[in-house]
Amino acid sequence: MSTYMPKSGEISRKWYVLDASDKPLGRVAAQAATILRGKHKPTFAPHADCGDHVIIINCSKAILTGKKLEQKTYKWHTGWIGGLKEVQYKELMGKNPEKAMYIAVKGMIPDNTVGRKSLTRLRVYADANHNHEAQKPENYEI
Repeated sequence: MSTYMPKSGEISRKWYVLDASDKPLGRVAAQAATILRGKHKPTFAPHADCGDHVIIINCSKAILTGKKLEQKTYKWHTGWIGGLKEVQYKELMGKNPEKAMYIAVKGMIPDNTVGRKSLTRLRVYADANHNHEAQKPENYEI
């Protein structure tokens, strides 16, 4: 018996909706990363892009446990001299909760071509409204 190798033409993709309201940001991001990679499928292969589409709604209602709102920061560098930027998660969750969720999911996806391709199937929304009803997404319980 030979090992099953998924081919790009054989992969079927489904749409899932994750509701982040009153759930920890990291738990939702970890579940989204699993679905994006396709690890929940029996036909998973680490070298193939066999994941599904993920819609995360209610990101503004996601919670951070402990003192993470005050203590956790997101840092990035602009590429210029002295260009190290920093923002607290309290400000990030207040102004742009979609970016906070996107950053969390991106950190859980591998940094290679398969990971970058799978990250294009992620859609993040601050409230419950999204415009993907035509794809008939299924609710995914966390």
